[in-house]
Amino acid sequence: MASNVNPTVRRRRLGQELRRLRELKGMTAEQVAERLLVSQSKISRLENGRRSISQRDVRDLCGVYEVEDDRVVESLMQMAKDSRQQGWWHAFGDIPYSVYIGLETDAESLRVYEPQVIPGLLQTHRYAEALIAGALPESTPGEIEKRVNVRTRRQDRIKAQDAPLRLWAVIDEGALRRIVGNRQLMIEQLEHLIEQSQLPHVTVQVLPFDMGAHPGISGHYAILEFPDASDSSVVYIEGVTSDLYLEKANDVAKYSVMYEHLRAQALNVEQTRQFIEGIAKEYADAN
Repeated sequence: MASNVNPTVRRRRLGQELRRLRELKGMTAEQVAERLLVSQSKISRLENGRRSISQRDVRDLCGVYEVEDDRVVESLMQMAKDSRQQGWWHAFGDIPYSVYIGLETDAESLRVYEPQVIPGLLQTHRYAEALIAGALPESTPGEIEKRVNVRTRRQDRIKAQDAPLRLWAVIDEGALRRIVGNRQLMIEQLEHLIEQSQLPHVTVQVLPFDMGAHPGISGHYAILEFPDASDSSVVYIEGVTSDLYLEKANDVAKYSVMYEHLRAQALNVEQTRQFIEGIAKEYADAN
């Protein structure tokens, strides 16, 4: 697959364009489904980019929407073809959060709040291995290794020399004090976290326990933004059996405001580094 073709993002863009054409036609998803003898849920999944779309689907939808410009139809058909290609993550087999990986791969910036663990893009190999083994106790060594390798590959966005991902992470103190593996492993992880926080495109802030209640108390979430103005921002909320992706402007705005409050309540960058260093020293003294 060409490196500049991201199937997840292609599906989103295609879905947004198909939704725009439907709305221009003044039709509901239910009406389109009735015309094509398919379920309304299929139309919704095609429009939100969660399902791959065939060129035949595009042709049929363009017919319903009476798209007369052959160049538009051909462009949409090409997007459908590109959206069915495989991203780098498919080489690792079935990945439960492959939709998120596709979005992250193409994102320009990522804001994440993490209350329980160190964010995946900032984890060391050993921390990730111990974390996944603990979180998924029934996983085989091979499955754990696959997940760790995927996580390591995702970190290429942070290391990229050209247009690296801009990452802003607010991390709860609990993530620093949860001993994953052992204290020595945690020392290595915290040192790595400090090192990564010094990159110009990475910002890390810690939210201490003594800040009390805060807008992120309900749990982890991430906000992804994209370089193309036509790609709407996405709020990602990870679940045990399924994930939630919010793209409506009002939803994204609410989570963005919550994030601004989190950043305001958290320690600043220098205070954060000193705080992390202090916890690492506690682990060292306890060894």
